[in-house]
Amino acid sequence: MHLKPKVKAPSPQLLGDTQEVLQRNSLHTVCISSRCPNISECFFRGTATFMILGDRCTRNCKFCSIPHAQPKPPDVSEAERIAQAVRELALRYVVITSVDRDDLEDFGASQFVRVTEAIRERTNARIELLTPDFKGDSAALAAIIAAKPHKLAHNIETVRRLHRFIKPGSSYDRSLEVLRTYANSGIVTKSSLIVGLGESSEEIIKTLHDLFDAGVRQLTIGQYLQPSQEQLPVQKYYTPEEFAKLEAVAKEIGFEAVASGALVRSSYYAERL
Repeated sequence: MHLKPKVKAPSPQLLGDTQEVLQRNSLHTVCISSRCPNISECFFRGTATFMILGDRCTRNCKFCSIPHAQPKPPDVSEAERIAQAVRELALRYVVITSVDRDDLEDFGASQFVRVTEAIRERTNARIELLTPDFKGDSAALAAIIAAKPHKLAHNIETVRRLHRFIKPGSSYDRSLEVLRTYANSGIVTKSSLIVGLGESSEEIIKTLHDLFDAGVRQLTIGQYLQPSQEQLPVQKYYTPEEFAKLEAVAKEIGFEAVASGALVRSSYYAERL
């Protein structure tokens, strides 16, 4: 079996300085909350992924360490606090994502818009919106598109066969429709696939074709790493050669930008893709 990938420990000074700004502004980043292995590298490059609408999710994906619980009401001051943090940290590229908020009438879309507008008013940072599926709600998707971010993203995460089991409350076909709607807007559209959950190589390739047919042109492929004992165990660790092969296949299909590797995450090198 291929060994679990290793990563250099994060810079204590860089993390400490960044965390001080985040804590002072009472903010969450996926970088920290998901224990991302690339955290120091991305912070150093002036990139961060902010998680809005709280740190409790209305869904219970089996690969994710974010708590499944009743969320709190949206914080009206969140947009300004994120904009302030982006300015203080001198971030050049910002990814905004969120937990699933199926409890809200618009599924949280208006908060994405408010955050986007606040960052634009205070900084020159480019903005990527990495959204949930909003239950496929057309009004929510239209609001996201109207915000005109630099890039739109929604993660398919896994293959069709495993989707309902790993992502209860979600739908493989609905995710493809969300991506198709984003791509039809003319805004660059990206998705992400994690491997090591029990999928076959044939299923991966079929998923890549499905994503491309939906209009996705940027893609990340990364290794699933079990966040804690409460999440699903890893079924397979992919080798560097296997990730290189997946990248080659994706490029042959027609994807314009692909990042594929053990430590690649959905926002990895987002500003370069």
